[in-house]
Amino acid sequence: MSLVTTPFGFSSTAADVLDGVDLGGKRAIVTGGASGIGLETARALAVAGASVVLAVRDTEAGARAATEIAATSGGTPVAVSRLDLADLSSVRAFISTWDAPLDILVNNAGIMAVPDLRRTPQGHELQFGTNFLGHFALTVGLHPWLAAAADGARIVSVSSNAHYFSPVVFDDVDYRDRPYDPWTAYGQSKTACILLAVNVTQRWRVDGITANALNPGAIATNLQRYTGGLQTPEERRKTPVQGAATSVLLAGSPLLDGISGRYFEDCNQAEVVTEPVMFGGGVAPFALEADDGEHLWDLASEFVR
Repeated sequence: MSLVTTPFGFSSTAADVLDGVDLGGKRAIVTGGASGIGLETARALAVAGASVVLAVRDTEAGARAATEIAATSGGTPVAVSRLDLADLSSVRAFISTWDAPLDILVNNAGIMAVPDLRRTPQGHELQFGTNFLGHFALTVGLHPWLAAAADGARIVSVSSNAHYFSPVVFDDVDYRDRPYDPWTAYGQSKTACILLAVNVTQRWRVDGITANALNPGAIATNLQRYTGGLQTPEERRKTPVQGAATSVLLAGSPLLDGISGRYFEDCNQAEVVTEPVMFGGGVAPFALEADDGEHLWDLASEFVR
């Protein structure tokens, strides 16, 4: 299988990627759309004509973001709805309000390197529960509406190069028997985000749904609240509009029509790399393992039942 390449790259912006693309009539949900690359992803989709819902924990911040986007998008509708991905009851409440075909779901929100072991209201390790499990529940719950999209829906799963820090440790995803480590917990959650796209491809392609995962790159956002700021070398850093470019490529570009189950960075499909380089790129083979994707889906289904 040849790698998917595009004319875009490291320095491309979200606006570059969707220049000339018409998303009029499409509905999109962007989790964590109040700030950072989520805000820029939502903005680019709205500018291209999509009707966007910002699914956010802080609705006041979401309202400010929606106002800002509307001022630059030519009046395309931008709505705000409360969603706390760490709490499955909040996810269920969000799903219950949705009643229309859904063309684009961008699973963008996340937390990183939480310094001490914390748990969701349902008892799951917080990073796994927020970054993956909440998005899994959201994605599965919205499946009927994704399947109802007229031209085939797209799911975008925002991961990270940090997925190399850990595969999914199926025997103890919630750190009940092993010592907690902020970075392996983050890495496990981001590996799980990739596996979600892999397994959606296997299960839902018959419904016209495609799903891909991505590494947005190193961008200074609220994500680094626990790390003392961005530690990546300056030459490897991106602005938020550059960081959103790969997300909107997967969400709305016709260059990705029919493409599913792959991992992208810098607007191109990444190579499988077994020995990662510090601040380098690529995707670990364990993050694309179809059997692990099946196992994770079954485990997560039990958790969200």
